[in-house]
Amino acid sequence: MLVIPAIDIQGGKCVRLTHGDFATVKVYRNNPIDMAILWRKQNAKMLHIVDLDAALTGEPKNFQIIKSITETVDIPVAVGGGVRTLPDIERYMSAGVHRVILGSVAVINPELVSDAVAEFGGKHIIVGIDAMHGVPKIKGWVESCNISDVELGCRMKDLGVERIIYTDISRDGLMQGAGIETTKNFAEQTKLKVTASGGVSGYKDLLALAELQPFGVDSVIVGKALYEQAFPCQKIWQDCEQLVPIDTNFSTAILRGIC
Repeated sequence: MLVIPAIDIQGGKCVRLTHGDFATVKVYRNNPIDMAILWRKQNAKMLHIVDLDAALTGEPKNFQIIKSITETVDIPVAVGGGVRTLPDIERYMSAGVHRVILGSVAVINPELVSDAVAEFGGKHIIVGIDAMHGVPKIKGWVESCNISDVELGCRMKDLGVERIIYTDISRDGLMQGAGIETTKNFAEQTKLKVTASGGVSGYKDLLALAELQPFGVDSVIVGKALYEQAFPCQKIWQDCEQLVPIDTNFSTAILRGIC
């Protein structure tokens, strides 16, 4: 089970939200590049980045920060938030992003999904499905779709999408356990590759999710549980980094040496 640390960026800072509510924002680090380096030093194999400002406005205000992260760490980076056009996708791909995540726009404008897959391939275009009790939510989780999460997943599969980030939003940011049954049901019925998201509280949740690998759930995005140091050895790493400032100019060679 691949654990993918989440980096949500708002106002140039690394933050976390609860249930996607901007009123619950909590800043964890002033420089997201520092956070990316720290997760890489903790042996992360991939990063999940969301531009929250872009999600609200459609303008990639944190693009330069994201570009700096792709240039600093030697692992694949997936980016979402406010990606609404083919030029948006092209810009991120040119900046070294490995996967681009399409959210609400996949429901509103499925032609973009089809065009993006044709242009960049199904391995590089991912659709995020955020669901509450099996019903997909869009536009900041305030509007419900008139189809089920499974039906939406199958539609995306027909367009050439190979992977879905499936978020059980009833659990997002609460650290009260992952949506095991909802994620299993989605993966089992769609036969898609699935990255789970939402509610991971610690190591036991990872073990439970690992049991879903036969159904196609091969990875999980973890946010608040990592930032709140809910995993073994994290506190040691975090305390060490507070004592020794992170150099954002780490080279790829140095990172490889550390990891």
